[in-house]
Amino acid sequence: MTGLFFGSFNPIHIGHLIIAQHIYYEMSFEEIWFVVSPQNPFKSSKGMLDKYERLHMVNLAIEDCPYFRSSDLEFSLPTPSYTHASLEAFKLRHPEKSFSLLVGSDSLQNMARWKNGSVILNDQHITVYPRPGHPPDAHFFDFSNIAISDAPLLDISSTDFRKSVKNSNPKSFLVPDSVWTHINKQLLYI
Repeated sequence: MTGLFFGSFNPIHIGHLIIAQHIYYEMSFEEIWFVVSPQNPFKSSKGMLDKYERLHMVNLAIEDCPYFRSSDLEFSLPTPSYTHASLEAFKLRHPEKSFSLLVGSDSLQNMARWKNGSVILNDQHITVYPRPGHPPDAHFFDFSNIAISDAPLLDISSTDFRKSVKNSNPKSFLVPDSVWTHINKQLLYI
């Protein structure tokens, strides 16, 4: 099975990588694909770097990991990016693969608000990782298509990282060295 880790990745940080690596080993996935979303319908585009810039940083972050891969599939789809449309596109382009959607427990709790969220919730294999303040609801344990990961609970966010750079107090250890070097060189998030 291939894990699909959707995100803005503005920028990708070590929390994304730690969770993906943990799930890769825990669930015995073939690969994890980091799917860069041009525009999440629930997030503002204010402060969002260009999608190709974010994809480049994902590629820098995963370049030495053979079981991680980036995807720009959503770049060719209408924006904002709707997960159900992206999942259908993945299935059409890769009929030989089975996919699991990787989501945080906070996203799982809000999935009913997503476009076609109930279809995803009932028909798609989903792997859930814990998010601070959002333990998985007990009724999700009854879904045969939902796997609950014991990935570490990490309170790291791209938003906090961007704020730290903007405030001249960069928390450079929150992103891979290659990403930090790129951010510094291009003067991003200042």
